Amino acid sequence: MPLVLGILLFSFIVTSIAIVPFINLLYKLKFQRADQQTIDAFGKRTPIFDKFHADKAGVPVGGGLLVIMVVSILFAIILPLLHSVGLDVTSVYQNAQAEINILFFTFLSFTILGLYDDVKKFFGFEKSGFFGMRLRVKLLLQIILASITALMMYFSLGISIFYIPFIGTLEMGWLFVPFATFVIVSFANAVNITDGLDGLASGILMIALFGLWFLSASILDVPLAVFIALWIGSLISFLYFNVFPARMFMGDVGALAFGATLAVVGLLLGKVAALVIIGFIFVLEISSSLIQLLSKKYRGKKIMAAAPFHLFLQFYGWEEPKIVQRAWLVQIMLTLFGVWLAVI
Repeated sequence: MPLVLGILLFSFIVTSIAIVPFINLLYKLKFQRADQQTIDAFGKRTPIFDKFHADKAGVPVGGGLLVIMVVSILFAIILPLLHSVGLDVTSVYQNAQAEINILFFTFLSFTILGLYDDVKKFFGFEKSGFFGMRLRVKLLLQIILASITALMMYFSLGISIFYIPFIGTLEMGWLFVPFATFVIVSFANAVNITDGLDGLASGILMIALFGLWFLSASILDVPLAVFIALWIGSLISFLYFNVFPARMFMGDVGALAFGATLAVVGLLLGKVAALVIIGFIFVLEISSSLIQLLSKKYRGKKIMAAAPFHLFLQFYGWEEPKIVQRAWLVQIMLTLFGVWLAVI
């Protein structure tokens, strides 16, 4: 545990050194939030969102990429270093390298997808028609990437079970693959949707990861514990610049990669039920948004004044910092409850 704590601090220091130059680079590349003219999944304007977020125009977007680079590079260096100095890098799986490959593949593949989505928006490729990506294409690519990850878990690690607290373990067989695919895609989009207020998604994610870090350390899964420690350390540094008023946003590049990888961590731990509890705010956000979209499409009217849920609260007069701070408090209790559920 002392070693992993040191790794967390080291990741925080490295990110803290790099983050201000990275923000300046984003400004130079004009990788910034444009004037708010947000389009929903069905191609319609969302004036309520624009109203509450007009003051965020010009803030750099893409901070998640720095976190991803720091975590990936340090993870690739530190694990072999631990082996070379003779430390026992234990894993709950016989094929520890396969576990590492799954983490890397998910983290980096969803990074590339999210980065393209950001580049497309900020450099006007949508307007020019240059290789535009519709929602259905984006979703299809997410399903393909998530399916590859699920197949790797099923065939390389032999994961095919679903643990249900108080009931027992359910053997899913090949059905684990579509189930895991659904979980990964859902969380990727859930974190993306939640990333609408300063510090909301990143703060919730940081607290959730502390719970999953405890679970990985408790079963002596060193690769997973090291990965999460690096992720937390880098995320704390990012959060310093992401809290209200934000100097930087994570962008799709971070949100998609973070959400998908959060789901994979839960699946690798075999604690999907606990993951749903720990990630309940993410689940609430995507559920409220999905219900709103379906209602508008099939009923021709909204079911709520605004969606997702954090925008609903803003619509009814809650100030942005109030929503975020209370969400963090709720997340602390959800994480404690999820961890308790996972260990009983």
